[in-house]
Amino acid sequence: MKRTFIIICSALLLTSCANEFNRVYKTTDFDFKYEYAKQCFAMGKYGRAVSLLETLVTLKKGTDEAQESLYMLAMAQYMNGDFESASETFKKYHTTYPKGAYAEQAMFYVGQALFESAPEPRLDQSPTIGAISAYQQFIDYYPESELRPKAQERMFELQDKLIEKELLSAQLYYDLGGYFGNINSNTESNYEACIITAQNALKSYPFSQHREKFSLLIMKSKFELAENSSEEKRADRYREAEDECYGFINEFPDSKSVAVAEKFIAKCKKMTKE
Repeated sequence: MKRTFIIICSALLLTSCANEFNRVYKTTDFDFKYEYAKQCFAMGKYGRAVSLLETLVTLKKGTDEAQESLYMLAMAQYMNGDFESASETFKKYHTTYPKGAYAEQAMFYVGQALFESAPEPRLDQSPTIGAISAYQQFIDYYPESELRPKAQERMFELQDKLIEKELLSAQLYYDLGGYFGNINSNTESNYEACIITAQNALKSYPFSQHREKFSLLIMKSKFELAENSSEEKRADRYREAEDECYGFINEFPDSKSVAVAEKFIAKCKKMTKE
């Protein structure tokens, strides 16, 4: 009975709160509605704050609360997990009030909202690229900001995600290469795609922590490309693969894959002598 009583009281309380919110939502007393929206925000009821502020930002244009209402809407969207809308609203604030009281924070949170929405590396990385661009724009605008170190830290995290995306792509091309028969155009194109993807990644991110993995994929792909080549291309490709193997050993002398490189070199030497 005690439990039932608690459930009934909770239901009545929720109903009462819902009725109160509906009354506030429909009221034409916009000052009261604005104060209620601020109260909702302060209490962490961000969904309700968003519902109220979406109409209030238009009604408050030209008033003293205009800046605050727009920034609060963006922050409520952000705290409510609607990062795409939050990013756009923060951007709108900075465009509308470039010298406003919240301009610096708004520009930072354009990137922060995109950062929060950035997907895992296997998926499309458009939000990741957008977040990097937004953080860079923030740093350009506010080079002395206290938030600059955090923006730079986030940029490095996002770049790591892009690098991992490239590594997964290169690995996929390499894995696909082995599914086709020898001297097959599909096989060659996959190994070539792996090499190009990995080489471009190394050019774009020369100090990546995955540099050895990219280099290993290039080396292995060049060897497999030689193995699957037609007669007229085979000798040249074995020489290219051999050079790549020596380059790998020179750059990563302590790598566990040195034995693989040495094995490839022996095979390349044998094939170019025949």
